[in-house]
Amino acid sequence: MRVYREIDDYIPVPNAVATIGTFDGLHIGHQVIISRVKKLTTEAGGESVIITFSPHPQIVLHPEEKNIFVLNTEKEKIKLLEKQGIGHLIIIPFTHDFASVPYFDFIKNILIDKLHVRKLVIGYDHHYGNNRQGEFRHLADYGKQYDFEVEEIAAQKVGEVAVSSTKIRKALMSGDIRLANKFLGYNYSLCGKVVKGDGIGKTLGFPTANIKISDKYKLIPAQGIYAVEIEYGLEKYSGMASIGTRPTFGGNKLVIEVNIFNFDKNIYSENLNVNFIERFRDEIKFPDIEQLKKQLVIDKQIAEKILKK
Repeated sequence: MRVYREIDDYIPVPNAVATIGTFDGLHIGHQVIISRVKKLTTEAGGESVIITFSPHPQIVLHPEEKNIFVLNTEKEKIKLLEKQGIGHLIIIPFTHDFASVPYFDFIKNILIDKLHVRKLVIGYDHHYGNNRQGEFRHLADYGKQYDFEVEEIAAQKVGEVAVSSTKIRKALMSGDIRLANKFLGYNYSLCGKVVKGDGIGKTLGFPTANIKISDKYKLIPAQGIYAVEIEYGLEKYSGMASIGTRPTFGGNKLVIEVNIFNFDKNIYSENLNVNFIERFRDEIKFPDIEQLKKQLVIDKQIAEKILKK
């Protein structure tokens, strides 16, 4: 997959089949859109193109908001799209100037003049351009005028619920990892550097890797104890993770700690990818250290049972 950081860096390809969107989370709805793009690309003998934005538009448009979080960092999004087998990824820097571009200029200047798009696939309720005034009907009208086809993909549902990035964020923030993972079509993950902690886990018989997340907008799931799978290099391990403030020790700062089962390596300053499988209890303040140790033994048994499924 070729990645372009500016639209001007992209050289038009024959019979481009494109889609456009923020694609935060690259959930099952997004995956259906991409599958359709790939199918049309094969039929047209062309190449697939995805246009997305960085940073997330809400971060630029509402900088005063303190509760704006993303499901994927830019790096994670690129990795997920590469797995989808896309030919070209254009990452447009999202700025206030770009947000103010009228929808008709966006269609003409980018989709037609820059991309030479032949087919365009969009998700349901897709809006674009200044104040999100652009709609499917505008694309359809311009398609007739400039000879490109437009196709709209319906909302994808899990049960009776239409999947969206917003609903996935709400599920993660409430600790419903299973629901979030169903909507995503893969396990939600955090990737971060292992930093030195205070060594409390080791004294309890459960050494932990403290994970530091560099992107302040990356959504951290609800506080609690989780069954997780850890990717370190090319290896995968089972484990359990704690997201919380360690109230038993009087903590007040949010910490992400991971206990990797059957693991004994020095991994300070290394990167770990932690995949969240299930949240199985709240963080609790224990009356003493011995009670905490007993609970950790139980937690490990619960996590192992969940991961075996």
